[in-house]
Formats: sequence, structure tokens, C-alpha cells
Amino acid sequence: MGPVQPSGTVTLVFTDIEGSTRLLATLGPEEYRAVLEQHRGVVRKSFVGGYEVDCEGDSFFYAFVSAGAAADAVTEAMRALDGGAVRIRVGVHTGDPTVDPPRYVGLDVHKAARIMAAAHGGQVLVSHATCALLDARFTCRDLGEHRLKDFAEPQRLHQLLVPGLPDAFPPLRTQSRSTLPVPATAFVGRGREVTELRQLLTGGVPLVTLTGPGGTGKTRLAVESAAGVAAEYPDGVWWIPLASLTDPQLVLDSVARALEVPEQAGGDVAATLRDFLTGRRALLLLDNLEHLLPAAADALAALLATNGPTLLVTSRERLRLDGEHAYPVAPLEEPDGVELFLRRAVAAGWTGTDTGAVAELCVQLDNLPLAIELASARAPLLEPGELLARLGSRLDRLKGARNTDARQQTLRATIDWSYDLLERHEQELFARMAVMTGGATLDTIEEVCDADLDTLQALLDKSLIRRTGDRYWMLETIREYATERLEASGEAESLRGRHLGHFEALARAVAPPAAHRDQPATLERLDAELQNFRAALAWAAASGRVDAGGRLASALGWFWEARGHLDEGVRSLSAFAEDADVDPAVRAPALFWLARLRLWTAEWDEADRHLVEAVRLSREAGLPGTLAISLGKRGWIASELGRPLQEASPFVDEAVAIARPLGEEWTLAEALNDLGAILSDQPEGRPAARAAFREALELRRRLGDAQNVIDSLNNLANVDMYDRRFDEAERGFRECYELACGLGERRHQALTGANLGTTLLMLGRVDEARLLLEETAALCLSCGDRRMGGAALHALAGVRAFEGELLDAARLWGAGGAVVGTGASHDDALLWDPFLVEARDALGPAAFDAAVADGRSLGFEEAVALTRTRATGASVR
Repeated sequence: MGPVQPSGTVTLVFTDIEGSTRLLATLGPEEYRAVLEQHRGVVRKSFVGGYEVDCEGDSFFYAFVSAGAAADAVTEAMRALDGGAVRIRVGVHTGDPTVDPPRYVGLDVHKAARIMAAAHGGQVLVSHATCALLDARFTCRDLGEHRLKDFAEPQRLHQLLVPGLPDAFPPLRTQSRSTLPVPATAFVGRGREVTELRQLLTGGVPLVTLTGPGGTGKTRLAVESAAGVAAEYPDGVWWIPLASLTDPQLVLDSVARALEVPEQAGGDVAATLRDFLTGRRALLLLDNLEHLLPAAADALAALLATNGPTLLVTSRERLRLDGEHAYPVAPLEEPDGVELFLRRAVAAGWTGTDTGAVAELCVQLDNLPLAIELASARAPLLEPGELLARLGSRLDRLKGARNTDARQQTLRATIDWSYDLLERHEQELFARMAVMTGGATLDTIEEVCDADLDTLQALLDKSLIRRTGDRYWMLETIREYATERLEASGEAESLRGRHLGHFEALARAVAPPAAHRDQPATLERLDAELQNFRAALAWAAASGRVDAGGRLASALGWFWEARGHLDEGVRSLSAFAEDADVDPAVRAPALFWLARLRLWTAEWDEADRHLVEAVRLSREAGLPGTLAISLGKRGWIASELGRPLQEASPFVDEAVAIARPLGEEWTLAEALNDLGAILSDQPEGRPAARAAFREALELRRRLGDAQNVIDSLNNLANVDMYDRRFDEAERGFRECYELACGLGERRHQALTGANLGTTLLMLGRVDEARLLLEETAALCLSCGDRRMGGAALHALAGVRAFEGELLDAARLWGAGGAVVGTGASHDDALLWDPFLVEARDALGPAAFDAAVADGRSLGFEEAVALTRTRATGASVR
């Protein structure tokens, strides 16, 4: 009789044969069948202590009761197969899959299979969860974070090293960890520069800055050089475009966003990035930084303080930071300039042969890549000799005319010349396009700029605009020139007003409840337009269009929340929500969203102050929907702060009474959710709380509101936990957690992870609880979610007390209260009391209170670091 199917925390192992189809073709069916049977025998003998879930074709799926048992079995199998005809690849992951006899279901199963698919023959890959559980007998090599198919979040992978067997393999078969743009045309020349830059990027230089005037090809050279060293950076190669930024404060925000590390509120983005990047081998390409200096250099100095990432920067001037290697980008060598012209001209339809004139033209253009590209776009209409004659006099007049780099004068003259050759309607559209920050779609350009397809195509053909996917955009050097033309046209204010109106309408069209009908696609659309939203908000504030700016900021409130852009959202909303000159009908929703963002960071008093004003203005302006959700949140805050039910319930009762007749399902669901949260604090109120949560769940399901469906399911499971129905609570929280992981929704993953970890502790499954809660605390730190971070720390205090680490238990209890700004709720406290009473009795009241005070003195980052360490002494177990 074989092993019993393990449950709870198990280690899953997937294997298959590398190149099995090729092996079959080489050996023939009969010999391959014999080899396959031999392989199966070896694996089954080695895996005798595991539970065989499945064997299909050349693959196996096994489950083991522990990570160590799995690693022992895999090591034995790899040694037994070494030198034979078969090379297997192996993926190992430890998790809590749901048992569905005789199989397993859940995301952990898929993760283990995807890990195996990333490996090469002879290679064993293990997840970070498995690696953390292996003892000193095993050695794992950290391979950094990788994207696995169907998983939104990057996964940290390790290679299990088998002594005596090969340990060098090609890069993993994972989805690219590079966000470098894919050029539309071939790279030409610069072989020496690329070689030198790649040596710098792999030689330990922390900061390489490509310098030179616009048009020299800094960005293209940087992208080409970075692409060639991607294999040396297992934690990714990240492109961070900065040309459209106007605020140096957003540089680190942009880095965090590119790395998918949401910034924390309170301006602590630098600390978040330092924590995330320390020890990681990543390459960050920060493109077009010059207009943000010197403040941006000070911000980037924080990244250089970490032990890990390399910075590659393009800028017209160096940053003047310690450790910087400035690399001036020269014009192209003459043969490369000619080759670039010929390639681009032929692609544009030129069929001429006058390469002598081409060479002279490139010399006149100082062999500047952008100038050559602009000239080559005209080759189908003007032969190189004609281009040379028309450009020559203009260039001669400008040489030495200004006290600037001569190459910059050449480039400006080239753009001048290209602009002068445009038809009047082409010139108008070219200037109007400058209002688009970060590019735009055809529909947007047609509406805001009065564009027509023929004119847009003409600008595209002349290389004055570019296209990537469905977006049209300008190189920043050209956009600077177009902006000058827009300002001189007298249309700038009108165009920026239309730009603001268009993006306000776009944001309001997808604001809740519409936002939830196709949320992933909507979020991607808003991500693509983020630079335009920023530009519109900045212009609205600067030009006195505060009502339009306030409407736009409010419409983006849910987007900032969903994407974790808390600090930016608070700054943007504050500019309008706290301006007394803004229309009350605009201020009230802005204040609600400002309060809601502050709740994620446990700024209770500030949030409540905003909501008091939102309630007053909503009544004054006749906004029943905003009034209902603002009242509901006021009641919820009162409950979270431990105030009596009679103080909190009037707010939520009025919220539901206002929302129910409105016919706005999203508003009613929000009010019901707050009602249920308040009622669930008291045992006698829990039946009514369940009813409120179930009604909210049904409304949210009808809306297709996936994120808030998770929230409602989580709330129902919370009631089970407070009623001490821990088995039912675990099933509910696990469903929520898997849904959140599947959506890649970090905030709900943090919320449900904290609750699931708490329930596992209540069930006595302490090892599982500790692993999940430590991961959740780290996730909360990266999200800036202090509320659930505090809950995770409180739960970990219970874990430490159970394990006998009593000083740590007391410190974590104090730290959790400090992080969230309150103590645990009444029902939470009842859950922890058995653990903490034991800790207090064992340590003595004075020592316990001192340790709690010590924990309260810790910052969020220090508190999360404490979860990864163990105190010595003060144990009763």
C-alpha cells in the first residue's frame, strides 16, 4: 500500500523529460518505450516516500509531506539518471493546495508546474517557499525573480544544486524580465560603443550616464547595450522613461511603478525601493533625465545606496554623483551615418544610387542619427544632392550663431528645415501634437487635435512622429520643438483645455461602477494615459481650472487605490479637495476619495476630517450617493477605532437608508459593507452582518466587481472567524486568497493573507500560519498597507507566543498597534488573549509592557524585519 495522500502544507514536484519528441524520433518507438520505462522505474524508486498524484507520458506529479523529503528524492533521482539517455527537468513548490482525491487543485499546483516548465534538462528549480524550508544539507542558488505564465506577480526562483552534477544552465525559460522597448528598425553601427558599455554594465560600475545633446542616439544606444547584458541581471532589466515628467518628486514613483512596487504614502518611496532593491541584480535604464536635474540626482542617490542594482541613465549632462561613469555619446562614424541614411531612405521608398552625395550630406548633418533620419524621410521626394543644397545654406548660417553645442544647432536647423517643408495643415497638427504627454491613441488625437488620417500619416512618413502599437508619439527633442510652435500659434491654451476635457471625460466614463465591468482592461487603458492625466491635472491647477481638475482627480481615485499609487493620489486630490474655491459638488467626492486613500495607510484622524467635510458638502450640494458612502466610511472608522456601536451605527444606518432608494448598486454595496463591518463587532449583530455582507456580495457579483467580490467573501469569512467557526473561516479565506492571487491584486492578497494566516493559527497549524503571515507582512510593507500590516503583525505576535518567543510576541503586538494606529478590535483581542495572557504571565507585567513599548517604537520597515528574526531567551516552552 502506497503513501497516504498528504494534506495541509505539502511539497509538490513535477518532472518531465527534456526533448522527449526529439528523443523518440532518434531512438524509434520500441527503444524509446524501453528508455521511458527505465526512466519511470528510476523516478518511482527514488520517489518511494512520496505520493504519486499522476503519471502521464514522460511526466510525473508527486506530493511529499515536507520540502526536505522532496529534495532528498529529487537529488537521488537526478544522480540515478545522470549520464543516461534521459535528462529530466524538475520543478518543486511548497504550498497549501486543496485536496481533491486523488489529486490536488489550486494555484500552488499551477505554480509548481510552471516552475518545472522554466527549467532545462538536468536542472532542478525550487520556489522561494520551498527553499526557505530546506535545511543546511541542501544548497540553493538564488536565480532572482521571474515571470511565470498566468501569474501576475514575479516569482523568486532558486536552483537546487546536486553535488557532483552540472550546475551551469542557460537562462530560464521564463517570460522576459525585460521591459525594454522593442525598436521598430534595425540598430546601425556603434559596435565599439556597445562593447564598451556592456563591459561597464557587467564590470561593477553602479551608475553609467550616457551624455550628449538631443538627437545623438543616447536612448537607442542605451537600449541596445542593456539588451545585450540582460542575462547578467536575473532580477530584470527595466526601462523607465522620464521625458514626459515635469515633477522631480515623481522620479522615484516612476521607478517604483516600473518595478511594480507601489509607493507608500508619506513620501517614503525611497525607503520602499531600498528595501526592495537591496541585494537584487537588476538594471534600471532611466531615460531622458536632464530636465529633472539636479533634484532627480538627489533622488537617485538613494538607489545607489543599495547593494544590488545598476543604473544606466541617458541625460544631456552628467548627474555628478559618486560612483558615476559618464560616457559621452559621439556622432556616428561616417560609414555608419551613410548606412543609417541608406537603410531608412530605402525603407521609405528611395531607389537612388548617389552614395557620394549621401556621404557629404551626413557630414553636413554632423552624422547625428536623428538629423539623418529626418533627412532620409525626404529622400523619396528629393535626391541627396537636392537635400544637401537645401540644407547646406541653413546649416552654414547657424554655425557659431549661438553659444551652444554645434551639434545641437545642426539638429535644430534640421528640425526647422523639416518643419518648413510641411504643408500648413501638417504644421498645425505637428504643433498640436505637443499637447500629448506620453503619446496618444488615434481617437484622442482626432478629438483633441482635429487630426485627420492623411495628415497624421504624412507626419509619420516624415519621421516627425512615431507609432508604437495603437499610440502615436514624438521623440522628446522633437516634442520640445513642437511645444515652441504650439506656444507661438496662439492655440496653446485652447488645446490644453480640450486635452483636459478629453481626459476628464475618459476618467469619469470608467469611474465606479463602470470601472468594474472590465477592470483589467480599464486599468491598462488608464496606465497608458497616466502621463496625460498628470499633465492635465497640473495644467488645471496652474490655470485655475480647479473644478475640472477636481472632477478628474476624483474620477481617478479608484485607479490610484487599485494600483497602489497612494502618495500620488493623495497629492493630486489634495490640490483640489482642500481648495475652498472649488465647487462643493466637486469637492465632496474629492474629499471622499482622499479619505479613502488615507484609510489604507491608517491615517484615521485625517480621513475622518475629510469625511466630515464631505458629508457637509454632499448635503449642501445635493449629492446623495457621495453622502451615503461618506457616512458609511465615517461609521466604519468609528468602529475600527473601538468606539461603541451606538456611536458608529447612526452613520451606517443613514448611509443604507439613503443608498437603498437611489438604485445605484455600487453605492448600496459600499454602504451595506460598512453596515456589516460594524454589526460583526458584536455577537448579537452577526446574523444581520451576514445578511448585509451577502446582499453586498450579490450586488457586486452583478456589477462584475471582482475585487470587491473578494472583499465581501472575506467579510463573510471574518464573521465565521469571530464566531470561532475556524474550519468554515479557513475555507472562506482560502477561496478569497486564491482569487486575489489569481487576479494579481496585491491589496486583497494582503487582506486575505492576514486573515487566512490568523485562522491557521487558531486551528493550531502554526508553521503554515507563520510562513503566510511573514509573506503577508512583507507584502503589506511593499504596498504601503498599514492596516493589514498591523493585522499581520498582531497575528504574528500570536505565532511567536505559541512558539514560546515571548519577548518577540510582545514586541510584535506593540509594533502592530503602532503601524495601524490603533489596537486590535474587540473580537481580534479575544482571539489573541490566550496567547498574550501566557506571555504576560511568563514575562511579568513590567517586562511585557516594556517589550510592547519597545515594539511601538519601531517603524513599519523595522517591524517587518523583526518578523524575520528570533529573539533569544524569554521562552517557556
